[in-house]
Formats: sequence, C-alpha cells, structure tokens
Amino acid sequence: MKKTSMILLAGGQGTRMKQDIPKQFLLLYGRPIIVHVLEKIEHIPEIEEVVISCPEQYIERTLELIEVYGLKKNILCIAGGETRQESTFKALEHVRNESVIIHEAARPFVTVSDFMNIMKDSEENITYALDIPFTVLKGEGYIIENLKRSELINVQLPQKFNVSELKSAHNWAVANNKNSFTEDASLLFEHSGASIKIMKGNDYNLKITTPFDFKIAPTIYQEYFIGE
Repeated sequence: MKKTSMILLAGGQGTRMKQDIPKQFLLLYGRPIIVHVLEKIEHIPEIEEVVISCPEQYIERTLELIEVYGLKKNILCIAGGETRQESTFKALEHVRNESVIIHEAARPFVTVSDFMNIMKDSEENITYALDIPFTVLKGEGYIIENLKRSELINVQLPQKFNVSELKSAHNWAVANNKNSFTEDASLLFEHSGASIKIMKGNDYNLKITTPFDFKIAPTIYQEYFIGE
C-alpha cells in the first residue's frame, strides 16, 4: 500500500459551538475531540506524517495534547489560514508524499477502516459521500429550480488526493480569486474535471459543528464504538 500524508484541519474557533475554546478541544468521553482522530491515525503505519492546520494561538495547546496522550506519529502543527481553503493550501506546502488524506478534527467518529479503505483503493482521488435522503430545491428567496436528488451527494471526509493535482487546483484558485470552496473534491473537479471516485460514507461520521451535534455525540460514540 502506498505511503501517504495526512492533513488534519483543526481551524475551528468555537463560535458556532458557543464555547470559549475551539470544538476540537471539547471533551468527548473524557478525551479531546481531536485526540479521538489522532489516536486512530496512530495505528496506521502507512500514514507517515500528519500536518495539523490550526489557529496560531492554539498550536502550543495542540502540541501539549500530542505529548500528554503519548502520540508518536510524525506530526507538524502549522498556523492555518483565514478560510478552510486557505488552511488546506498552506498545509499542502508541508506534505512530502504524492498522496494525501484530508480529514477534519471535528469528525471524531471516523474509523481506521474508513482511512484504510481509501488508502487501499487504486484510484488517486476519492471522497466519501452519502445519498441525500430529502428533497432539495434551488432557491434564493424564492424557488428557482428543481434538483434531482438522485444526482446529488452529501460530501463527507476523509478524502484522498494526488498531491500534485490538488496543489495545481489550489494554485489555480488563488490566481483566479476563487476562494469559496469548503472542501477539496469540488475544488479539484472545478479546476480540471478530474476523475474523483465516490465511496459510500457512514451516517455516524458526523462533523461536530453546532451545540446540538455536540449534545448527540456521546450517544453516537456509545452506540458505534463502545457498543462494538
């Protein structure tokens, strides 16, 4: 299996969570949310390095957690950008392998199998996604278009990319002032129309973004992890 790098996006500031600290530091079953992710990565030797992109004022705190929890993986913490897109772009400059997995610290319910499945697949560009189980319409104040639910997906992470292709897409976005992408599969496809495989995601792979998400997180953890 090909050696790979990982970018772990940890840029949250805690505003939507209405907390004094970023969501990645909130405790879930006694451990910070980001640690739940890092502990899974720890058991995957093919992931040779991890670049964590986080607010500059929280770099030291993140490094302290790595030490406290005895994580031995080669981990680099860097200051993120003003947007998720910029944070990924900055992290890519530190990636040394030609394959990279991108994940978010706020998705603690990812499994080792989730990472392994995209790493083992021969396709270079992959995203997890789920079917959308409800009606979706296009509108801005008023409905302007019906969308076919069967043609739409709900993008999840982790994702895997060819580093050279993804860097090229990010450079193109910067040069053309295209700075509104919130994940990298759409950016890469917009740039080059690259072939990006869709792998079926999991309902429990929740991104903890709101107070409600955080409230139900212990239930998900207990049902899908403690209950295994």
